[in-house]
Amino acid sequence: MEEANHNRCENCIIRQFNSLRAMSKAELKKVSDSKITKKVKKGEALFEEGDKLDGVFCVREGISKLSKLSANGKDQIVKLASKGEVMGQRSVIAEEYTNLSAVAVSDMEVCFIPKDSIVHTLSRNPDYAIEILRHMAHDLKEADDVIVNMSQKTVKQRIAEAFLYLKNNYGEDDQGFLVLTLSREDIANVVGTATESAIRIISEFKKKGMIRTSGKKIGVLNEKLLQDLIEGF
Repeated sequence: MEEANHNRCENCIIRQFNSLRAMSKAELKKVSDSKITKKVKKGEALFEEGDKLDGVFCVREGISKLSKLSANGKDQIVKLASKGEVMGQRSVIAEEYTNLSAVAVSDMEVCFIPKDSIVHTLSRNPDYAIEILRHMAHDLKEADDVIVNMSQKTVKQRIAEAFLYLKNNYGEDDQGFLVLTLSREDIANVVGTATESAIRIISEFKKKGMIRTSGKKIGVLNEKLLQDLIEGF
């Protein structure tokens, strides 16, 4: 019973990180009554680019990569969605097919909230509508930053920035390696380069004492050297 209560939207601390915090208790109760909690294994897709979504996914645990397939068949990872984030919101509200795919990069627990619960509240709760707009505006700002980085920073700078982002946002384990382990291909897809180039640059960073590796794991050894590279020193 205690676990069931903990999973209720009105009792969930996760909603403080997203637009659901603007819902009333009664609205949250309706959402909670209609939602489905799902376990998603690492590597499984939550949705594919071009899908028509019947609801949104709220991340309770784990991390998902949001990516878009380019014309040459290469994935470009545009965002990592972690605890508290809501995926599919824009597609559901705009009634469009999804522009991105979402694949778990770690084991996940997500809450699937049916479209009706979202749209019903959106039309009756102006505070919720404003929260949705704020989150969409934030996503647009992040997209602007990605575009600028792609056009103005070198691949080495973007990879260095990715490592510091992973360290600062997801932390390190007790051995000093990044908690979130991305494959070399995923790292390449985050920064927009070929996997071979990412592998070569990671090897170069290791030789220069910026990072260390153990299998797929990567640890930041010298944050200042990485930061200097990012800033062009």
